[in-house]
Amino acid sequence: MSYTGEVSPGGPADVRDLAHLTITKVAVDDQMSNNCYLLRCRDTGEQVLIDAADASATLLPLIGDAGLSSVITTHQHWDHHRALADVVAATGAAVVAGVPDAEAITEQTGVPVARPLGAGDTVSVGSCTLEVIPIAGHTPGSIALLYDDPDGHPHLWTGDSLFPGGVGNTFGDAAAFAQLIDEVSTKIFDRLPDDTWFYPGHGNDSTLGAERPSLAEWRERGW
Repeated sequence: MSYTGEVSPGGPADVRDLAHLTITKVAVDDQMSNNCYLLRCRDTGEQVLIDAADASATLLPLIGDAGLSSVITTHQHWDHHRALADVVAATGAAVVAGVPDAEAITEQTGVPVARPLGAGDTVSVGSCTLEVIPIAGHTPGSIALLYDDPDGHPHLWTGDSLFPGGVGNTFGDAAAFAQLIDEVSTKIFDRLPDDTWFYPGHGNDSTLGAERPSLAEWRERGW
């Protein structure tokens, strides 16, 4: 497998082919280096974008003529939806986001969230299904997205809730950190196996197995 998940703004996308789903990862914005993920069903050709973070001039050629059925915005922070209006205008894609963040995303972008998402909701990518897992703490309505590959291991998009080396920033709010570390522990690590590959909103990917031994350390340090 040539996929590494190591991308940088202005550099090429990295592509991972699963049995039924193709994952294209690209980084945008030199300052924030946000990750955007284009998912394409290999059975039907339907496409979904996770986080239209920036640089529609980069994202739209990746999307191409196949278009988008939806754009999933993982949370309300400005750096994850700067290209949302342009991408929706060009593709007609529906915007979906976590319930508590949906109103803020609409206000900040001027693009209505067509479908607010909660626990147990799903987003279709052709014949593939993403399960919505709410992970509050970084923002109230942050969501993770789980693709449980029937021919492989699980794949999880975590937004800014989980990274290699720790959970997302809670900006010095001890209660928010306690909520986030609890939800990451119970909803992700307690449920999913070590071979789950996760894709964060910034930086490189990792597996839950690589990060699991550090959970107690993260909780102790408080960030």
